[in-house]
Amino acid sequence: MDKNKLTRRQALKLMGTGVASAFFATSGLTTLSSCAKAKKRIILYFTGTGNCLYIARQLANENTELLSIPQLVKEGKYDLEADEIGLVYPIYGHMPPYMVREYIKKANLNADYKFAVLTYGNRKCNAVGIWDEISKKAGKPFDYITTIIMVDNWLPNFDMNEQMKIDKHIPENLQKISADLKEQRHWHEPFTDEERDMHDGFIRFTGIDPEVGFLLNSEKCFEVTDACIDCGVCTQVCPRGNYELSSSGVKISGDCEFCFACIQNCPQKAIRFAKNEGHFPDGSEVNPNARYRNEHVSLMDIKRSNNQK
Repeated sequence: MDKNKLTRRQALKLMGTGVASAFFATSGLTTLSSCAKAKKRIILYFTGTGNCLYIARQLANENTELLSIPQLVKEGKYDLEADEIGLVYPIYGHMPPYMVREYIKKANLNADYKFAVLTYGNRKCNAVGIWDEISKKAGKPFDYITTIIMVDNWLPNFDMNEQMKIDKHIPENLQKISADLKEQRHWHEPFTDEERDMHDGFIRFTGIDPEVGFLLNSEKCFEVTDACIDCGVCTQVCPRGNYELSSSGVKISGDCEFCFACIQNCPQKAIRFAKNEGHFPDGSEVNPNARYRNEHVSLMDIKRSNNQK
């Protein structure tokens, strides 16, 4: 070893850390640098059939914590802190699930950057504007709000077998969103006046309260057929815990998010829509023999996300 060559330790002693860094940079020696602390990201999600859980996982990195909103509600956890806090939820009638809406009102989201990714299957209308308004009213505006199209799991209007055949360019869209989040882009996906009018027309047609969204009565929406084998899956996938096994079979009661976790995940296809002639929804279904869960998400994943027991 060259006795006249300065070692890293000697340089630190003689010049201090700051000067030594500049010295090494100009001398050809390895530069001293402190690694920047990796940003912590929390992603909240609400899922019924796995689409939003899949998206949340794809947007996660090694410093990300994924948190299910139904589980946070069950545990009473409303104080969250990270460098970035994200939200992934499905739009129902262009609106957020009621549980998501209520959680954001109560939550304390302490983060320098907040983003939301809204999943939809066919028509998003002004979903971005709706979330922007809700979050601002709650005192928690989001820096970035966008949408991503997925398999549409709205059983009254769509055949799940046909929906799964459609290429909705999910990887390409995810890549764009990931790039935006990496740059902490401040942007809200635009929507048109026509899309806003379409949503207003939907509200008039259905009679749904836009301040509540799809919060329906579970026992009036669903019924359990004789195909039920009391496996208990419905009692574990419902984010509101509306299903209960009893000595006389499965009982249904409580407010319903209309997320379809129960009907889509029942292994026996034993849960059906109750008929409500003249009301919305009326209980009709395009293909009662077709059901859907995101191919990258297991039934156990849905249970872990939603189980209220």
